[in-house]
Amino acid sequence: MNLTLRRVKPADAAAIAEQFSDPDVFGGTLQLPFASEELWAQRIAGMNPPAPGSNELVLAAVIDEKPVGLAGLHPVGPSVRRRHAMSLGITVARAAQGQGVGNALMTALLDYADNWAQVLRIELTVYHDNQRAIRLYERHGFAPEGRLKAYGLRNGRYEDVLSMARLHPKQPLLA
Repeated sequence: MNLTLRRVKPADAAAIAEQFSDPDVFGGTLQLPFASEELWAQRIAGMNPPAPGSNELVLAAVIDEKPVGLAGLHPVGPSVRRRHAMSLGITVARAAQGQGVGNALMTALLDYADNWAQVLRIELTVYHDNQRAIRLYERHGFAPEGRLKAYGLRNGRYEDVLSMARLHPKQPLLA
């Protein structure tokens, strides 16, 4: 397997739309079914290049020139008092799951957050029954902070999610 990581680019829109057409993939996220290539192209164009001063990063995991995973760190909002926090989202195509793609994406995003982007806190939500993702997050230092009842609609049912977060392992100090 020849896995490479790079910033997502507009040419990835078709592969990402295909990935998100799989119910086992989009069902683990808060994305809606039937996302089009055009929608993903617009989203990607909005991220590239990042706005001046933005520390947002969205990576594609690529095997044999085809994106098979997508992961990003996104600002949690415009509040000055929350600039130290980012939200993490990640997805891996069903055919590439269990092959280290998620681990590679997480490792790269956390290195970026810890060493380059001045991120103190990373937050995420995960469906309560997504044990594979929960184990991945825990291996990378995320801890559950609470359970949000009926948080997301999935297959016609309101499902709970876990709120998880990770703090910088060596919280930066002022010199």
